[in-house]
Amino acid sequence: MQSTHTMLRLISLAAFSSMASMRVCDPMLVALAEEFHTTTGDAAAVVASFAVAYGVLQLVYGPLGDRLGKLRVIIGATAACAVFNAVTAMAPGFTVLVVARAAMGAAAAGIIPLSMAWIGDQVPYAQRQETLARLMGATVMGMMAGQWFGGFATETLGWRAAFAVLSALFAVAAVLLWRQVRAASATPEAIAQAAADAGGRPPFSLAGYVAGTLALLQVPRVRWVLTVVALEGALAFGTLAFVPARMVDGFGLSASAAGGAMVLYGVGGLLYSVFARRWLAWLGERGLALAGGTLIAAGLLLLAWSPLVAWAVVGCFLSGLGFYMLHNTLQVQATQMAPEARGTAVTLFACLLFLGQSTGVLIVAFSVDRGWLPPVFTAAAVGVLLLGAAVSRKVQGKGPAA
Repeated sequence: MQSTHTMLRLISLAAFSSMASMRVCDPMLVALAEEFHTTTGDAAAVVASFAVAYGVLQLVYGPLGDRLGKLRVIIGATAACAVFNAVTAMAPGFTVLVVARAAMGAAAAGIIPLSMAWIGDQVPYAQRQETLARLMGATVMGMMAGQWFGGFATETLGWRAAFAVLSALFAVAAVLLWRQVRAASATPEAIAQAAADAGGRPPFSLAGYVAGTLALLQVPRVRWVLTVVALEGALAFGTLAFVPARMVDGFGLSASAAGGAMVLYGVGGLLYSVFARRWLAWLGERGLALAGGTLIAAGLLLLAWSPLVAWAVVGCFLSGLGFYMLHNTLQVQATQMAPEARGTAVTLFACLLFLGQSTGVLIVAFSVDRGWLPPVFTAAAVGVLLLGAAVSRKVQGKGPAA
């Protein structure tokens, strides 16, 4: 049990770094547009390329984690993130920057979803939402740190410094994880279990993987969860990248101040992770989903139409709290929708989330240069409110999904 707790802490460090790298570019968009002589909408390619690669590579990491072991793949992905962040820090031009961010997304794809799948393997359902909320706490802290430090570095140290720091952080996480896994695998119990797993594991084949994935997609519950998370990614996660731009262009904040305001998005998520057990007992899964969709909608409307920056900042907080209420409920559904192939199922879930996000980013990027952010945020608010209501009707109260 102590080994499991230690591993969870180290996985959380890798997840923290992964989310920080994902969101570090959000407050940089305006500055990147100026440095590389492009528009803010075009500069959003550094966000979209990460999200697309992150989503598509889930199709690889799922079966790879089931085949080679989730922890081994997480370590390899974390080490690759250290390398690609260093490359990003040295990018000589915008095209190389976009490609490096895509490679970064491809590497980071193997961390958080497989961590969720590992928790699904190790933790009983009754404790799973609370444990996932702890992992979520690390990802939220990473998001907060990435958004704040991205803005701070842009104005003080230079945007390249942010990626250099992230590279070092990933390197530390990879080394610590490798040492912990090496120590744990040396016990007699672990050696015996590894031999048993290897003996009963069929050889990998592309045809078998495709057939298994298609079989998963035949399950109604799987199709429903994947559809819902894709919509969530487009409506709630796709708009997130442009909140700092809204703060800069709509309220005249600096990049560092906009990144600081976005920290409150993470504070909302962190608050949820701390009180997840109490709120689950009080509201149940249905109540969490409905409350989450409602809060996201309220936050987006404040960001779209508030005449005062203070209310827009409150909107950041409400959006963060609501997103993690809704998303944590969907995460639990993902870990339970196909227990016999949990690694593949959870990474399919992440794939659709980030493909949805990239679609949302592309749509909002088209609107940002035309001054359409307020109506686009409004449309997203209506959509996510309906989505929360739909999820609330489908999940099963306080218990497992039907």
